[in-house]
Amino acid sequence: MVYAPDEQGGRRVRVDGTILGLAYSVGDVAAFLQEAGLQGWDEMDVVRSSLIEWRGGGPEVWTH
Repeated sequence: MVYAPDEQGGRRVRVDGTILGLAYSVGDVAAFLQEAGLQGWDEMDVVRSSLIEWRGGGPEVWTH
């Protein structure tokens, strides 16, 4: 799950109930997912995946 952007444009990224960190771009989300075990994932996988729930806007929204 990727939460809505905060005041600085960061979006919390959660996998299996654990917050992995604050992402400021789709690239950051991909990096968190790679660290969580999805090493083959890149930015396009993040944008296209139906496994990711985007709250407060999709992968194109990075401002509050």
